[in-house]
Amino acid sequence: MSKYSRKIQKLHETAPKENTAVLVSIIRQYQTEQETEEHLDELAFLTETLGAKTVYRFTQRMEKPDIKTFVGSGKLEEILSYITHFEVDMVIFDDDLSPSQMRNLENELKVKIYDRSLLILDIFLNRAQTAQAKTQVELARFQYLLPRLTRMWTHLERQRGGTTTRGGSGEKEIETDKRDIRNRITLLKEKLREIEKQGETQRKGRKGIVRVAVVGYTNVGKSTLMNLITKTDILAENKLFATVDSTVRKVVLENVPFLLSDTVGFIRKLPTHLIESFKSTLDEIREADLLVHVVDISHPHFEDHIAVVTQTLNEIKAGDKPVLLVFNKIDLVETMPSEEESMQMTELELEEANYLDFDSLSDAYEKKTGIKPVFMAAASGLNVEGFRQALISEVKKQHRKIYPHYLEDEVVTWTEEEK
Repeated sequence: MSKYSRKIQKLHETAPKENTAVLVSIIRQYQTEQETEEHLDELAFLTETLGAKTVYRFTQRMEKPDIKTFVGSGKLEEILSYITHFEVDMVIFDDDLSPSQMRNLENELKVKIYDRSLLILDIFLNRAQTAQAKTQVELARFQYLLPRLTRMWTHLERQRGGTTTRGGSGEKEIETDKRDIRNRITLLKEKLREIEKQGETQRKGRKGIVRVAVVGYTNVGKSTLMNLITKTDILAENKLFATVDSTVRKVVLENVPFLLSDTVGFIRKLPTHLIESFKSTLDEIREADLLVHVVDISHPHFEDHIAVVTQTLNEIKAGDKPVLLVFNKIDLVETMPSEEESMQMTELELEEANYLDFDSLSDAYEKKTGIKPVFMAAASGLNVEGFRQALISEVKKQHRKIYPHYLEDEVVTWTEEEK
């Protein structure tokens, strides 16, 4: 472990168990205050996932961020006054900050500064389990930290009660740390290449069998769905990025074998360098024959989530694959009332009710994609059989492409090695 890695580890070990945080976001010209609040709700969920408690939110309407401190001087004074009075541990921004903005903000506010990328990277770092995921996240984190090393060194010195790092041994140690990080990045890249070679070998051995990848926005229930179909115990929590490792399981439904893989959830403003570092994991999506796109229909902005996932799939060149759309968590939404129920409601009640018309939604997406979506609730088991039938129907279509002479009553068995 490098000297810099030990410093970061020591910082994490000495950090308080419960941290408090304030959130900061600017409202751009094309945004409404409501949209900004919704984005901050997601940031608060990310903050909770990291293990910190959000105590306040700051917003400021600006055409573009201030080049030095992201927010204006008046808003910065307001933030400083609040975090000083209430002894807040960290300030978290809903956008990426430049290295100079990070440094200036920490010098002004004297607390830990997180931007969106660093927050997500730390969550990934805490949740990665496999060697591949750990290597990918560590690489992305070091690449992110390298240009921001001066800021991090200042923070570490303050934790030890030291002074500033200007001049003298501080600068020399920073250069040493930079060299250590560059060496570590080189080693991690080499290690990742070796892991990717092993992954390529494994994927080559999967030829001749249909591959299905479960994709979707984070926290939509992908892992719960995987557990239902594969009868395994993949981690499933009501937290963002509960699963960051790609999990592949062999499944046989109606005598048809296929491989089902769970993948890391997508999210708004997912750091580009993090997407790039997860290249080998995302290969499971790129090389899949079928994508099962899971959507949390109970979320008020599920359509925006669909757009984010679609855009990300296009970015990784997987946007042209067959997709089975699954609207999950239907037990958490209000459906259209029956005619009898409508008769008993006032006009105001009908106008204010937030009902979801499944039939209209189904028709719209079937017309758009050519595939009828599935409505279900994986956690409660509602319409699981409907999902299974839709899944096996789409898998059979892909199976026939591989085996054109496939017979419906063909019995499939696994070899001892495959079992």
